[in-house]
Amino acid sequence: MVNVMDEIPPSAMRDKWGWFVALGVFLLICGALAFGNLFAATVASVYYIGMLMLLGGIIHLAHAFQVRGWEHILFWALSGLLYTVAGILAFANPLLASEALTLFLAIALLVAGTFRVWVGRKLKPEKGWVWIVIGGVVTALAGIAVALGWPVNSLWVLGLFLAVDLTFQGWTLLAFGFALRR
Repeated sequence: MVNVMDEIPPSAMRDKWGWFVALGVFLLICGALAFGNLFAATVASVYYIGMLMLLGGIIHLAHAFQVRGWEHILFWALSGLLYTVAGILAFANPLLASEALTLFLAIALLVAGTFRVWVGRKLKPEKGWVWIVIGGVVTALAGIAVALGWPVNSLWVLGLFLAVDLTFQGWTLLAFGFALRR
């Protein structure tokens, strides 16, 4: 299998190092703004998810009338309607949507962490298996922490995740850009 990055000449990437650095700086600024107002970042996250659900719902509804057979149309139309309603509700009541998304995040972290602990224990004969278990425990504890603070923390948790992600992506692109410069 050929890697897409293998097809790009190294000089083409190196010539664009400044763009990576500029994007990294921009994302760091966005991350700092998100850290500065976690509530606004949470609302922005909810609106983004709501927009995706609304768009997905509209496409589902349009698709419903392209399939044959009443039972298929009914399934696709109901699915599209649910997505559309969820998207509209995210815009109509972003605080309620943030509560639901935060609860879902807590459950997902807990399940993912528990699964990683289980996988790590299955890898026990291998060297380094304990790191998988530790990672799983940390993820599960994050899920428990989010769940214990719910629903109050739903005002800022999603914004915190967005801020952390923007900051890490910014530092990553900054480091990559400067590495290309060398």
